[in-house]
Amino acid sequence: MGHSHSHSHPHSRAAGASGSRLKIALALIAGLMLAEVVVGVIAGSLALLSDAGHMLTDAGALALALLALRLGRRAPGGNFTFGLRRAEILSAQLNGATLVGLGALIVVEGVIRLVHPPDVEGLPVLVVALAGVVVNLAATGVLQGADRSSLNVEGAFQHVLTDLFAFLATAAAGAVILATGFTRADGIAALLVAALMLRAGFFLLRDSGRVLLEGSPRGLDPDEVGRALAAEAHVIEVHDLHVWEVSSGFPTLSAHVLVRRDCDCQAHRRHLSAMLADRFGIEHSTLQVEHAGDEGVPLEIEPLHSGSEG
Repeated sequence: MGHSHSHSHPHSRAAGASGSRLKIALALIAGLMLAEVVVGVIAGSLALLSDAGHMLTDAGALALALLALRLGRRAPGGNFTFGLRRAEILSAQLNGATLVGLGALIVVEGVIRLVHPPDVEGLPVLVVALAGVVVNLAATGVLQGADRSSLNVEGAFQHVLTDLFAFLATAAAGAVILATGFTRADGIAALLVAALMLRAGFFLLRDSGRVLLEGSPRGLDPDEVGRALAAEAHVIEVHDLHVWEVSSGFPTLSAHVLVRRDCDCQAHRRHLSAMLADRFGIEHSTLQVEHAGDEGVPLEIEPLHSGSEG
């Protein structure tokens, strides 16, 4: 059992780099949010105030992602034998849910504004929105270089990216209001942003839900893995095959493999583990390899897995 910490090194390096990038983005976003609240109150712009609310959830998303990264780096121990790597998936779920919830609220608010357009000061809205575009471009650029294969970091990135689009739309609305006095532009911009938020939230919920429901990782077909195992020399049958993900980028497999009588079970188990790592990138596999007939059941056992004829 001297092999228990095999994956921590590259993960903690990537997590460390992502952590510092998340901190920079958080500082940028928090500063901009304060500016928005001040100008929003002075200009009487609900667009800016509701955007400051969105920025608050952005800051929350980034803080949550940072916390999840820190938890995910804890060494396995006690009751948590995988460590707290799944904290990152929970963070992605929460980020997805807040994006969907906010998107729905903004749809309602946007429709109300289209029906009863409020008085909006175009100039402050335009100025702050342009400042927002600059800050969010910087934050997006910073997060772009983080480990985006982590669903947690991707969740924070999606928040900041939708914010960038939100500011572009708000700036356009501010310009239109200044040029034409068409105050409904505010509501139209809000609906565009809501659509983007709902889309980003849906994909985050779908991908993190897949991990929480122990689905096989995207791009990894359990049938194909089963067939590859069954096709190896000496293997008679493969069953009880499970492929799942502990956290983003940490695929795991367990299977029961029956081999011929003249096969060295331990040597073959090492060979099969190496094949899984090379061909499928599954470095954490638990294989129970036994001689056919040794496991106390007759040889004509019905295979539980379709890819077991080999």
